[in-house]
Amino acid sequence: MVTGPRALLVHWTTATPVIAVVLLALTWGRSLPGAVVALLTIVLAASVLAAVHHAEVVAHRVGEPFGSLVLAIAVTVIEVALIVTLMADGGDKSATLARDTVFAAVMITCNGVVGISLLVASLRHGIAVFNPEGTGAALATVATLATLSLVLPTFTTSAPGPEFSTVQLTFAALSSLVLYGLFIATLTVRHRDYFLPITRQGEVITAEEHAHAPSSRTALISLGMLCLALIGVVGLAKAVSPTIEDGVAAAGLHHAVVGVIIALLVLLPETIAAVRSARRDRVQTSLNLALGAAMASIGLTIPAVALASVWLSGPLVLGLGSVHMVLLALTVVVASLTVVPGRATPLQGGVHLVLFAAYLELAVNP
Repeated sequence: MVTGPRALLVHWTTATPVIAVVLLALTWGRSLPGAVVALLTIVLAASVLAAVHHAEVVAHRVGEPFGSLVLAIAVTVIEVALIVTLMADGGDKSATLARDTVFAAVMITCNGVVGISLLVASLRHGIAVFNPEGTGAALATVATLATLSLVLPTFTTSAPGPEFSTVQLTFAALSSLVLYGLFIATLTVRHRDYFLPITRQGEVITAEEHAHAPSSRTALISLGMLCLALIGVVGLAKAVSPTIEDGVAAAGLHHAVVGVIIALLVLLPETIAAVRSARRDRVQTSLNLALGAAMASIGLTIPAVALASVWLSGPLVLGLGSVHMVLLALTVVVASLTVVPGRATPLQGGVHLVLFAAYLELAVNP
């Protein structure tokens, strides 16, 4: 029987990312018929599952909370590259692309992923338990980053409209990098135990007992396959987006729905990984994935678009409208009340999911 790295190499989760990247190279920038779009959608779904598999292999090797960090950063780096690429195309729609994508990521992760993780864990195990110290620190960082980058531009007066001036944009970008760097240092060095799963008695779980960690070679192979799978997920999502846009237009829906659908596809690997962790009663890992993704989305996207704005023409609109600011404020308040006890029931999960549903409904009917 084939074991070890050879078994990994012949597994479908290794073949799928390669197929996805090849199809992406063959179809990039081309007008695609319906049959090809259907094929790309199938490969896209398979790539999502492959990404989750390889992320779990890497996470098992490096341990928590490093495993959650790997997936969050990998997804966000590729997402940022996609945003900058789309902004380079120019046009009026690109002015709000960074804002809409970042806000969608925050709402999907802080309400959708958090809500479903808490609901699954509490229904399966009676109550969801996590470390309020680490989760509270992550939430505070997300709230600060979101306010500095997405709320303040609406109220500043140095530039017309909901935009930052050059100096303000530079400050926001540097602040995002500093806060994200401090969070990474806290997560991985000084207070790593705050972000580890805990038992119902509050004891930190430092190691998983159910399986041996994969070898370094297997983990490196999975890391490479994870990167390929994520490139395939984001790239194929962009490839099928024209078909999605046509469908949204034909249904008479607001154009912002397209961005929501693409964000949902891009964040699907983290969502599946978070739900799997919640099923195993590792809610802290689920929250690390959700809040880490929101933080990485802001902390890496804003500096990237700030740098790209040097050579990109057109405005860069970052400020949220009044409706979205209300949703963001309510999300921060509700999440704070969820985090403080360190325990959650199905009610808390349901509240977050209702907020997520409200965001989706307002995207369809603004």
